Amino acid sequence: MDNVDTTKVTGLRKASIPETIKLYQDLDNNSKELLRNANQVRLNAYVPYSKFKVGAAFRTNCGRIFTGCNVENAAFTPSSCAERTAICKAVSEGYTEFVAGAVVAYQEDAFTTPCGVCRQFIMEFSTQDMPIYVAKAVELGNLENQNTDRVLCTSIYNLLPNGFRNYK
Repeated sequence: MDNVDTTKVTGLRKASIPETIKLYQDLDNNSKELLRNANQVRLNAYVPYSKFKVGAAFRTNCGRIFTGCNVENAAFTPSSCAERTAICKAVSEGYTEFVAGAVVAYQEDAFTTPCGVCRQFIMEFSTQDMPIYVAKAVELGNLENQNTDRVLCTSIYNLLPNGFRNYK
């Protein structure tokens, strides 16, 4: 079988942002600001069942940052992830285009990337490949990652290859 250009089949371009791990100190100030905001809002998470707090922050194309935390429900299905909370807040105020996002949670040996539903939700509002910064949450007294902390620098196209945006 011949090689097929999958971008013609899926309608999406390949990820234009390479996936890397960087030290927090090596990030630009805009990326650090997103992570600080995500760390801060994580403290507001309503997680009586899982006890797993997540914070997210997304920057609009005009520079405004919207944040969200996860909100659980005893029925589980109506729970809302941090990423969707942040984006819904933005959309409810008329903002539907984003240029970057950040997600923080604490797992000792792993980065917590957006779940599959959130990846598709982010894709809906990504007109092009968008950087996503994923870091481990910081201690309660310090809302900024340490310079030596590692950050997964990825993108929505890396997280959701061959995702779709619409039904056209």
